[in-house]
Amino acid sequence: MDGGGVVSTDVDLLAAHAAGDTRAFAELMRRHYDHLWQTAVRTSYTREDAADSLQEALLSAHRTAAGFRADAAVRSWLHTIVVNACLDRIRRNKVRPTVSFSGDETDDPRDERDYIADFEMSLVVDKALFSLPPEQRAALVAVDVEGYTVSETAAMLGVPEGTIKSRCARARVKLADRLEFLRDPRNRI
Repeated sequence: MDGGGVVSTDVDLLAAHAAGDTRAFAELMRRHYDHLWQTAVRTSYTREDAADSLQEALLSAHRTAAGFRADAAVRSWLHTIVVNACLDRIRRNKVRPTVSFSGDETDDPRDERDYIADFEMSLVVDKALFSLPPEQRAALVAVDVEGYTVSETAAMLGVPEGTIKSRCARARVKLADRLEFLRDPRNRI
């Protein structure tokens, strides 16, 4: 928002930030933080890694805002930076695994509308989702969870559309196999 109460577009805010407006990037974060946090959580193996990746991504976006070319929406640009930061952390952790010292893996604040069965089901689905290779999981989350098109996802991840299609197809087959037991009503949570 500018001084006259006019709502700025994301592109305007990013340009204002690049020009030195100290409030512009904060406004962008207010608009997109929840989406970016959920993207990091869905792409990372732990909430701790998600938090670290998101912080790295936002610092990168803050520093490189002047290089934004407006060939995609600002939200897509930020999404890409977050996914790439998460994938980089996953690659680093394969080389140098880390152990969480924090026992607190809960969401804040608690949503009291969650039911035990829904929570248990989400744990089962999350476990299956996180058993996928990171590249397949990132493609599947972007297309099937976040609702990006194959072409948008390909642009965000910097790979051809065919690669996204095959990653999603492989991921769906693996998920279906891992969740097959849910078809039997006796196994339902």
